[in-house]
Amino acid sequence: MVEKSLSKKLSSFQIIILGFMATILVGAIILMLPISSADGSFTPFLKSLFTSTSAVCVTGLVVFDTALHWSIFGQIVIIILIQLGGIGIISVIAFVATIAGRNISLRERSMLADTMSAHQIGGIVNLTKFIFKIVFITEIIGALLMMPVFCGEFGLKGIWMSVFHSVSAFCNAGFDIMGQISGSFNSLTFYATNPVIVIVISLLIIFGGIGFLTWQDIIQHKYHIKRYRMQSKVILATSLVLIILPTIFFFFAEFGKYPFGERLALSFFQAVTPRTAGFNTANLPAMTGVGKALMIILMLIGGSPGSTAGGIKTTTFAVMLASSHAFFFRKKSTVLFGRRIEDHVIRHASTLLILYGTLTVVGASIISLAESLPLATCLFEAASAIGTVGLTLGITPGLGPVSQIVLIILMFLGRVGGVTIIFAAIKIKGTEVSRSPVEKIMVG
Repeated sequence: MVEKSLSKKLSSFQIIILGFMATILVGAIILMLPISSADGSFTPFLKSLFTSTSAVCVTGLVVFDTALHWSIFGQIVIIILIQLGGIGIISVIAFVATIAGRNISLRERSMLADTMSAHQIGGIVNLTKFIFKIVFITEIIGALLMMPVFCGEFGLKGIWMSVFHSVSAFCNAGFDIMGQISGSFNSLTFYATNPVIVIVISLLIIFGGIGFLTWQDIIQHKYHIKRYRMQSKVILATSLVLIILPTIFFFFAEFGKYPFGERLALSFFQAVTPRTAGFNTANLPAMTGVGKALMIILMLIGGSPGSTAGGIKTTTFAVMLASSHAFFFRKKSTVLFGRRIEDHVIRHASTLLILYGTLTVVGASIISLAESLPLATCLFEAASAIGTVGLTLGITPGLGPVSQIVLIILMFLGRVGGVTIIFAAIKIKGTEVSRSPVEKIMVG
């Protein structure tokens, strides 16, 4: 009775936040135990909390090399946390409830819609089942495609490596267990020129990042793109542009010294992974300042709504571009694919952009002051955290407690969503019934 009355008092946003917090805490406690570490020792709570947060928030920033510090049990815990965080805690609970034959209440359906960024609660339970089918089928196919490479090199251990990296890639988590092969914290650099690993990991990242509602459109309507939701069209078009243009930039500006095939593979992968996977096949600290700046922008944009990715989302980026286009060309309305965008959506997009930008700068400034590191380097790390990416210039493992806590907060805000935190914290009483007088103010 107490639990039911408490759940009724909490908003869906508050329940989502509490669900993530509880999962992170349980994960941190398990990772502290000797059974979770490779050498059988206790892991300090803050470092376990950092790892658990990074896993549940599908980020990939780590203070320990995953392959070298954690035991197989610890790695299994991490991949379970990644799967829970990627699909969504509320979605997992609802799916288990439907399998058990329990009816999902209207309030619970509303929470599911908020979790999945769905426009309506009708059909939300069927959408949940659809999501689980897509997730597991895609991850199994990804693992099977990588097995010939990993099993050919590592025998039966290659099965676990294939499964781990398939789940991590589709959930856009960026965790890897390559430490014993490529060296600690070197991610997938050992496989930078392997076409199977590069292509499969890249496709898993893209598939996980375009959103489940987009997948629903693709499967239902196939090549009849005109029948897609406007949102799906925006996501696919924006994602395509954000892959092609950075690939071209990296190809000509960053990897000119490599042979054509390797150069193309490096450029394509580095264009895909900042949104928001966290794997890398190149030496990121060696990249130019412009290249790093572009990656920061890509990390902040992130993936798409209702996906496993973070960031402000491709739709937010597209809406802001469309709004700017409407302003420059004196259009009365902001339009995308022949459909008018409502004003409240534009305000939401503007708020997200300001919020993520502010949090990134504030977080980077605190880290820079605490660690006496260049602000540009800290901006990269902060953007990686709030964008739930996981790319690093190599400073994360050596950060002190204050900086680790800052990154934990940024990762959590990036996964749960800054606006969700605001809605959870501020209780709105009723709707606005009066409007203030108008007075002109000059901007720009």
